[in-house]
Amino acid sequence: MKNFIYNANTKVYFGANEEKKVGEILKEFGGHKILIHYGKNSVIKSGLLNRIIEILKASDLEFVKLGGVEANPKLSLVEEGIRLVQSEQVDFILAIGGGSVIDSAKSIAVGALVDHSPWLFSTHEKEPTKSIPLGVILTLAASGSDMSDSCVITNDQTKEKRGFNSPLNRPRFAILNPELTYTVSPYQTACGIVDIMMHTLERFISNEESIEPTDSIAIGLLKSVYHAGQTVMKNPTDYEARATLLWANSLSHNGLTSCGRQFVMSVHQLEHEVSGMFDYVAHGAGLAVLWPAWAKFAYPHAMEQFKRLSYEVLDIPKTDSPEDDILNGIEKLKTFFKEIGMPVTLKELNIGEEDIKKLAINVTFNHKRILHDVIEIDEAMALKIYREAL
Repeated sequence: MKNFIYNANTKVYFGANEEKKVGEILKEFGGHKILIHYGKNSVIKSGLLNRIIEILKASDLEFVKLGGVEANPKLSLVEEGIRLVQSEQVDFILAIGGGSVIDSAKSIAVGALVDHSPWLFSTHEKEPTKSIPLGVILTLAASGSDMSDSCVITNDQTKEKRGFNSPLNRPRFAILNPELTYTVSPYQTACGIVDIMMHTLERFISNEESIEPTDSIAIGLLKSVYHAGQTVMKNPTDYEARATLLWANSLSHNGLTSCGRQFVMSVHQLEHEVSGMFDYVAHGAGLAVLWPAWAKFAYPHAMEQFKRLSYEVLDIPKTDSPEDDILNGIEKLKTFFKEIGMPVTLKELNIGEEDIKKLAINVTFNHKRILHDVIEIDEAMALKIYREAL
């Protein structure tokens, strides 16, 4: 087990109606003038945005609003948010939505306090040293951005999708009410299920030695999401299943399942190029396509973890051939993705042979990096994985 520091310092308010406390929570964390940051449709149609506005008014808190966040949040809107924060002297940001809204808010929070583009954080040319405090009302179980130190933004000019990690990215608080996820569409619910599982799997599966209890936590999360996912796709208002997904969303990406281990999340890197170039591709959908393709190349280098996935999570019967059992497990997970409505090939996303050649170049930053993970991914290996996913 490698040395590690663990500090997920986001205060979580979990359960029904917890969002009604947002006024007092903002005051507790020192907020006076708030930027309410949100997406395009769901929080407006559901009435949640108006309810939060009324709570802030009743709490005598000043606020300004900025909506319009899209899936794969854009640098251009971040820059608009920075200008608004600076001109209005905002001292706290409240993100209402899913991972895209939260990541957009994170980029605004660090970008508003510097004299250069926040994109330089995403390209790792600069590192943030301060940020405007951020809180979250989560409406989608998926990215885990409500407790994570990561932030992923798409440059809408260059079509590059890049992320950076910093302790400053962790929200000060996160309000998680499972009932707020009842109205999430089946497709977006399925995307979230995949994302949660991938955040866990990409930490769990490695060519390092097993680490207990970290690995047992990961297995427990995967089992919980796998079963709750099946339930919620049949009954969207099952409170316990929604609660399981919402809490697993946070635990899968707050660092808990990587304690003592190095990880790269190379499938995420492969997918970022897909949804960066093809903006209509949802992140979870891209992961559903790419992980099974990656796994067929990776499993010989991490047999023990793949066996645990097959036997303990996916209930594959043991035979005299562990390799066959692993391949059956990979296929069963792929089938699960398909059953919940996810694409499982790049062709389903209207991506073809000529596209994957460009994707393979992009994921290596034009031949400038190799992803050192369970398997090393250079341009040739990336091309093999993308082709397997076709």
